Parts: sequence; C-alpha cells; structure tokens
Amino acid sequence: MTATPRRTRTPRAAVPLLLVLIALAALAPAAGCGRSGSPPVKGPKPGDLPTYRVDSSFSLPASPTWRRAHSRGRLVVGVKDDQPYLGEKDPATGVYSGFDIEIARMTAASLGFPASRITYKAIASANRETSLSNGQIDMYVGTYTINPLRKRQVGFAGPYYMAGQSLLVRADENDIHGPQDLKGKKVCSAAGSSSIQRIQSDYPDATAVTYDTYSVCVDNLLTFQVDAVTTDDAILVGYAAKAPKEMKVVGRPFSKEPYGIGVSRSDTALRLALDDAIVAHERNGDWKRAYDATLGLSGVPAPEPPPVDRYPGSG
Repeated sequence: MTATPRRTRTPRAAVPLLLVLIALAALAPAAGCGRSGSPPVKGPKPGDLPTYRVDSSFSLPASPTWRRAHSRGRLVVGVKDDQPYLGEKDPATGVYSGFDIEIARMTAASLGFPASRITYKAIASANRETSLSNGQIDMYVGTYTINPLRKRQVGFAGPYYMAGQSLLVRADENDIHGPQDLKGKKVCSAAGSSSIQRIQSDYPDATAVTYDTYSVCVDNLLTFQVDAVTTDDAILVGYAAKAPKEMKVVGRPFSKEPYGIGVSRSDTALRLALDDAIVAHERNGDWKRAYDATLGLSGVPAPEPPPVDRYPGSG
C-alpha cells in the first residue's frame, strides 16, 4: 500500500523571505555554501564616477613593488568582491565598483597607472597578509583594518576611512540591540577578520560562525541559520540598503576600524608614496566625490577622513 504524500503549507510570513531568496538566487551565481555577491548588485553608474588625473611622469625606483608593476605594465590590486558600495563585482559584467575600488583607482593614478592598467584580484580576508608577502598582489584595498598585529606582517598607507564594528540582523529581530545581547546567539563573520576575533575574545557567550566571505554570512542570516552578521558598519550598511525590508543594522559601533592600503612590509617607499596620494586626493575633492558616488548611495553622508599616519619605516 502506497502512502499518500502529505501537503504542507508555507506560512504567510515566510513568503516574502522566500521571494527575496528566489530573487537573490536569480541575480547571483551559486558559490560554495552561499551565493557570491548577494544581495543583488546595485552600485554606482559608471558615468557618475569621478575621473582621476594620471601622473604619467611619476617614478619610484626605491620601491621594488612599483618597479615590478611598472615593468609588467600593470598594477595588481587585491580587493573584496562581495561588499556592496565598497568592493563588489558584477557577476554579469565582471566590473568592480565601490568606494575601495575608487581608492585603488585614485591612488594608482598617482603612481602612474590609469584604470585600464589595473588588475583586480579578489582575496579572502584570511589570505591578505600572505598575498602581500609573497608578491601575489602589489597592494590591497578592501576594508583592511590597520592594527598593531597586522603591522608586524605588512605595511599600511592611510588610514583613508574610519569604520566601526556593528551588527546586521533580520528586520523582524527585536532581541538583539548590540553586542551585549549576543549570549547564546550565532554570530557570523569572515574568517580571519578582526571582527570575529573581537566577538570571540570580548563576547565568548556568543557562538562564532565563519566563512570566507560576508555574502555567505548574509545568506545564512536570511535563511535563519545565524542570528547576526558582524563586521564594519560601512559594510553592513551596504547590505542593509540593498534589502531594507529584510535586514537592518542595530546599535552603535563598538570599535574603531581604520581602513588602510596594505603593501609589503619592507616597501616603505611605496607606503609613503600612497600616503602622499591619499592626502592629495582628499585635498582636491576626489575622496569626497568618490564617496558620494559609491558608499554615499547607502544613505550615509560622507564623514571627515581620518588623518594619515606616516609612521617610520620598518626596514
């Protein structure tokens, strides 16, 4: 005797979420445990982005990194590819966009490289130091927080932006208002990030969950596999702005995260040249125009950029 299959009904409250997930699946290709680039790409229009004057006479023979890039004719920049309004790759066109991408473009122009001579390479958070140390990339621009531990391994130009760690939750979440509410909650972030390290050290009652990318964490938040996603507020605001009916950022930032451009630790000449470039582009208005055309689309107005820290060389 064959049993008659039971029909199950989907609760009405789940229907909007299912529709969102279907839309995300249609707009972003499957990758590993989640969809790369979700929520869907909705970034700046190319015509709205600033242009930067290329210093064609620039030369930096004291920098081995610059010499190699000049010899190959291209600058290789490590970036993120799944952070809305910061560093995101359109899966349909392969085009990168976002504030970090603009920081890379403007500083590369100061080093003598036009946008057409930049190669972007997506690097996971856990692999940034190794990629810089082994010369896989010439510099890294991707929500890279400057801290003392990392400065033992790589050099940092900047900072060019000050962020703060925060929490992203589902829009109907009413129990999480800040990190003090994370006891017994599953909190997701990128492996190797300073954000997940802070959760593990300062909020040990939370259950830390890590993946290679934040987009997988967001997917898991939408499918109720984790209770919150934590990283810098600039990143989380971008995700929330793309799906405001499904997600929200809660509480005040509970850290200071100065973003810098990562370079080889021994290449002091390149680091200081990038410091000069950051300051120059802040003064001539490029920084503000780049912010307004990218991260400003999230609805958060441009802050004052932090002062650049030209620390002594490391040898």
